[in-house]
Amino acid sequence: MALKIRLQRKGTRHSPVYRMVVAEHTSPRDGRFVEVLGTYAPQARGQDKEIVFKLDRVDHWLKMGAKPSDTAKDLIRKARKLEPAETAEAAAETAAETAEA
Repeated sequence: MALKIRLQRKGTRHSPVYRMVVAEHTSPRDGRFVEVLGTYAPQARGQDKEIVFKLDRVDHWLKMGAKPSDTAKDLIRKARKLEPAETAEAAAETAAETAEA
């Protein structure tokens, strides 16, 4: 069973939202999948985040031999760049909250 990490299109016309999934390579684009790894909303607005992935699960499936598509590979790389900045922001917020208390 050859697995791929790829995008599955959801959302409405002219407003796509994609789910990153692990699926067998023979299943259709929007068909069966093994696990949902996160979402990608290219037109995110307001408080919505553009990329939300479970990077620990992505790493698990990559170790198990799943091959990412070209687009999925680029989005994973982008999410890894965003992750340290988000964790630094969260750490700064918790430090500010503890300083107030």
